[in-house]
Amino acid sequence: MNEDGARPAPNGRVIGGRYRLIERIGSGGMGTVWRASDELVGREVAVKQPRLPGDPEDEARQRAAHRLYREARAAARVEHPAAVAIHDVVVEDSLPWIVMELVRGESLHELLRRGPLGATEAARIGLAVLGALRAAHAVGIVHRDVKPANVLLGPPPLSSSLERGDPHHRVVLTDFGIAHIQGEESLTVSGEFVGSLEFIAPERMSGRGAGPASDLWSLGVLLYAAVEGWSPFRRTTLESTLAAILAADPPEPKQAGPLGSLLVRLLVKDPDRRPGADEVGAVLEAVVEGWPLPVPSGGSAEEESQDASGLREFAEDSGTVRLRNEAASGEKGGPEPEPKAEAVDGTPDPEATASPAAPSGPRRRPWPLRTVPAAVLGVLLVGGTWFTTSSFLVGHDNDDGRASHSAPTPAPLTWTSHREEKLDAVLSVPSRYELFHRQAGATDEPRLVIYEGDRVSVRLTRWDKVTEPVRSQAGLHSGYWKLTDDRAGTQYNDTSFQGYDAVLADTTYRDGDVPTRVMELFVKTDDARLYALRVKMPKGTAREKEGTAVFKGARDRLEIE
Repeated sequence: MNEDGARPAPNGRVIGGRYRLIERIGSGGMGTVWRASDELVGREVAVKQPRLPGDPEDEARQRAAHRLYREARAAARVEHPAAVAIHDVVVEDSLPWIVMELVRGESLHELLRRGPLGATEAARIGLAVLGALRAAHAVGIVHRDVKPANVLLGPPPLSSSLERGDPHHRVVLTDFGIAHIQGEESLTVSGEFVGSLEFIAPERMSGRGAGPASDLWSLGVLLYAAVEGWSPFRRTTLESTLAAILAADPPEPKQAGPLGSLLVRLLVKDPDRRPGADEVGAVLEAVVEGWPLPVPSGGSAEEESQDASGLREFAEDSGTVRLRNEAASGEKGGPEPEPKAEAVDGTPDPEATASPAAPSGPRRRPWPLRTVPAAVLGVLLVGGTWFTTSSFLVGHDNDDGRASHSAPTPAPLTWTSHREEKLDAVLSVPSRYELFHRQAGATDEPRLVIYEGDRVSVRLTRWDKVTEPVRSQAGLHSGYWKLTDDRAGTQYNDTSFQGYDAVLADTTYRDGDVPTRVMELFVKTDDARLYALRVKMPKGTAREKEGTAVFKGARDRLEIE
């Protein structure tokens, strides 16, 4: 057995009584792809050996395998010249092995390693991919993993001497094996995120699920990478890539030519504002044929474009998930055309919920604090990040994460004020809390500071430019907790703080087996700065009482300059 609970598949093994494995031709987070011979009809095929975590006898793993089986069979209904043909689904080792046509050639990812494409060739490839997506959407299937590695470029039909980019190369969208049937439970399980992160639409991060517009977002990122030579949201760390998707506008494309306006509109955060498949197809066809571009249905491209003034480079970030402003959006530009196919776990970090009262008015009654999604992403990220550390600091009073009867009562709190000059704020924390991390360089976006107590942490984050309403940003942050725990829940309360619009968010989720609570306060200033105060604590322990007191105290003492 391998670490995923499945037996290895040596060359020569026969699957389903007819598919003999010949050689491994690829692998990624969701499985291994083999070149195989269909001994019944005498043709070569590709066989995907799925990879699912957990023990084969585990009930959750069995459910995931069953969903994968259903989804693969459903994907076999997709009929289009640019959609890889799925021939069969065979159950071996209690897992569904997917048998599909073997496309000889290279992936778009491999092609882009040699340099970007021209707008016409990128549009030709995009038009083929769009056709496959429309065929899938017509039968209720969302692909969910559109990226250059899953776009195969077959050889031209007659001559192999045609130049790279020759329009006779066949374009095939593959890996429908993790497609999602609309209206059914997602294949993604708690703690696992399917797909390459930089190509995943922001609404999926915020827990809204995948729809046809999500595939069009991914197509937009793919086309951007094809003409510019790098993905607009790729960063050096997982969490900074996540922050870029959620909070940054992509840099204006410089080499897209007639595709530029379409790319900007496809990468709008709100899926309802993106162009539909008909409009995307019309633009791509016009670029391929050299026709005049059709007028966007929603107005001019200038009207639809996003404000990129808040863009910050995350390349040198310290690895902390930086969810920017209010809405649920955040992105950035990044290097390289695209990463290797792999499943990525990601969870953002919301930042503090409290109900501050406007200084001039009566104090609001604290809103009922409920659930705050936690920092799973950090657990998976490299050392030195706040998330990784805080996930360990949450601790277990007992094996189930609850307090023992002998848990000590927290000592009365005394407070110390810290002037955080780079954040233009004064943050007060309990005097015994120690500075854990400060990120406040001239080029840092966002800037933040973290103090740690005993299983309780306080964090203040500032973003310099936020275009969305503060409530939207709060919703985005909380949506990330659901990537950690599907049952995570958040309660919101609109309020004000020092005269500014503010939102309180209270989230409860399970960080592994540990019940965790996050209280957050989001504040947007008149000059578009976004502040997020967050206190994270273990739920159901003596430390939760301290954590709620710390949140209220830090909120009431917070000064934004």
